[in-house]
Amino acid sequence: MNKISHYFSTFELTRGFFIALLSSAFIYLNHWAFSYPLINTILGIVTLYLLLQEGEKIWFISGAFIGLFWFWWIALSLKHYGMLWAVPIEIIIIMLSYGILFWLIAWFSQKITSFFPFFCTLLPLILKALGLLILSYIHPFSFDWFKPELMFVESYVGIEKWQFGIILTAIVLSIWKKQFLYLLFILLAYQPHLPAPGKVGDDITLVTTYTSVQDKWNETLHHKQFENLFTLIEQAIENKKSLIILPESVFPVFVNRSQKLIDRLQAKAQDISIVTGGLYWDGKTPRNSTYIFTDNKISVANKVVLVPFGESNPLPDFLSDWVNNVFYDGAVDYVASQKVIDYTIDGKSYRNAICFEATSERLYEGNPENMIVLSNNGWFTPSIEPTLQKLLLQYYSTKYGTTIYHSVNMSDSYVIRNGKINE
Repeated sequence: MNKISHYFSTFELTRGFFIALLSSAFIYLNHWAFSYPLINTILGIVTLYLLLQEGEKIWFISGAFIGLFWFWWIALSLKHYGMLWAVPIEIIIIMLSYGILFWLIAWFSQKITSFFPFFCTLLPLILKALGLLILSYIHPFSFDWFKPELMFVESYVGIEKWQFGIILTAIVLSIWKKQFLYLLFILLAYQPHLPAPGKVGDDITLVTTYTSVQDKWNETLHHKQFENLFTLIEQAIENKKSLIILPESVFPVFVNRSQKLIDRLQAKAQDISIVTGGLYWDGKTPRNSTYIFTDNKISVANKVVLVPFGESNPLPDFLSDWVNNVFYDGAVDYVASQKVIDYTIDGKSYRNAICFEATSERLYEGNPENMIVLSNNGWFTPSIEPTLQKLLLQYYSTKYGTTIYHSVNMSDSYVIRNGKINE
């Protein structure tokens, strides 16, 4: 503690912690079912107002605690590999990654300003605001879940870049001129908070399962798990549904190598279309896939964007091999598909997405009207991960007008339309 106080004062630590707390509040309020547009709007504006006035040290501390409050749950996956000892190490790496990222923005703004002393008040504010504007394009270790504008996803202002730019501009002017009146410009970024739409997809059954990671990969339990899934399919048929959507890898086997399972699913597909997660093996490499059973047709859509470290190691080859050998028992990385896949069911086109990739900008190329997302949140529950994932899907649904059908293992399934949730 003495060493920390040598570099940071109590005021700086407290200030940075408080700013990070404000920036993260919208996630936890949503998680606790206490999310209100007015509260989220105020919290987001106050966060940016306080942060933009601060220097390098507080930006570092704020970034580090933002990394902690937003992403501490990433380290939970290590318990499934028997590496609890590595949890604090991973959390420290997360905190340092975002702390350094924020520090670089503040340091760069001060460095540039030193060459233009006549603009020493306004210029650092502008540069830090620009840094916040582009932060969503910077992805440490290929992980792209940090977007500052996400604070406003359930607020009275919009999440588009031009709207976030207006908010930052209004705050910069307010700080520079020392006049709160300039904050009224934020009204130009106003986004009507409409009520959630009525029932979406009444003829679709979204399945939620609660199978732990340990049970999912326990082959002795597969028979019972599979029978439960077929019972749900039969219930959907009895209820006259046209489509049933099952979560990611809900059949944790290489489905394309299991003819008995394929035949059984295909038989059910005579009465209802089935979209389900499963593994795919081409004889060389494993893939995380979606299987689509419609009438007499079977389609496979492989995952395009892999989870950093979880499915594919983003490090250089020499480090990647070492990490896989030491931490993942020499497991082989999954292989991503090169192309984003759309498929058609009953004349309706759906963009395929599996868990992490649904929160990637790449999956929204071409503004897909509909998307089916399959997820397994068992690696990170209980935590705020499902909540943050849901907020990100709301963000993309708002931005691209995509209706998202999300079937999940270990957390609730839902439909999102125009950024609003239908449970």
